[in-house]
This record gives sequence, structure tokens and C-alpha cells, in this order.
Amino acid sequence: MLKVGLTGNIGSGKTTVAEIFGVLGAKVFNADNVAKQLYYREDVIASLVEIFSSVILTASKEIDKARLASIIFNDDDALKKINSIIHPLVLQSFNEWCSLHQNEPYVIHETAILFENNLQKNFDLVINVSAPVNLRVKRVRERDGISTEDIMIRVNNQLPDEEKCKLSDYVIVNDETTFLTPQVLSIHKDLLSGSI
Repeated sequence: MLKVGLTGNIGSGKTTVAEIFGVLGAKVFNADNVAKQLYYREDVIASLVEIFSSVILTASKEIDKARLASIIFNDDDALKKINSIIHPLVLQSFNEWCSLHQNEPYVIHETAILFENNLQKNFDLVINVSAPVNLRVKRVRERDGISTEDIMIRVNNQLPDEEKCKLSDYVIVNDETTFLTPQVLSIHKDLLSGSI
């Protein structure tokens, strides 16, 4: 079974690409969704409070995600601390998930910050979904209703798209002029043929 990392910067459309792989029959692990669920675990909450104090908790003692985001996206050290807690747990969950799908020819691990956390070594190959910054900002603004300024803070915390493209085995262009499905289908055929 090939382990394939699927990445792309915020607003690139990697989730759409993952959905196309899913339609083609691929098993897709969404690391971002798994990570979000971890914030409800008591041990994770305790670790985060130890680092950031109870200021990151709501009145009901849950993680205040907006408050936490405002801290970590403006502080590189805080972001690294969070990632050092969350990413090993996500990877553990992925490995357990892989054992359930070991008869598949390949599986997809979708995550935004694969290269930023040096996770590429855990995959047989990596696909990057690429799109121009202005288009990505427009998509996120429409999707999440947040300001361009807030989006750019997140954009600047990610490796530039050009670098991700160079580090990847495949690049899928999602610029709204190039059709997505044929690109995904071509990679899917390569992965099934074992000609990687």
C-alpha cells in the first residue's frame, strides 16, 4: 500500500481534490478533521492549558478555538508548541487507520501543513494542490467570512506554494482554468499501475 500525502496551502482546493480521489474509490484520511477532534480530548486540553494557561478555555472548560487561533497565528513559537502536541497524535491515528486499509493499492492523507511539520518522510509520495494567492484569498474569504488580513496571517505561516511544488512528486493546478478531474484521474491511474 502506498501512503500518499496530499497537501496544499489554505484555499488551494485540496479538500475538493481529496473528494475526487474519494469518488475514484481511494480511501482518504483528513488530518485536519482528526486534529480538530483532538481539541476535545482531556489530555490535549490539559497539555494546552499547561502551555497557554486557562485563558484559552471557554466558560464550559473547552478550548476557545478563536482565542487559541489568535495566539498561535501571531506567534511562531506558540504554533510550534501546538504542532508538537497535535501532529504526533494525528500521525498515530493515521497509522492505526492505515492498518484498517492495508489491502488498498494506496491511501490519501490530506493535510495543509505537511512540509511545514516535516511530515513528508512518512509518505511514499506527495501531491501538492497549487493555486494563485489572490484566488486562494478570495476562496477563503467567501468560505469562512474572515478578513483578508486574517487570511494573509495564515498564508504567511505556510510554506510558499512554489516551494511546495518543488518538494512534491505531483502538482495539481487548481486555478479555475485547468480542469481538476483529468489531473486527479491521471495520478490515480499512476498510483494503481504501480509505475511510481
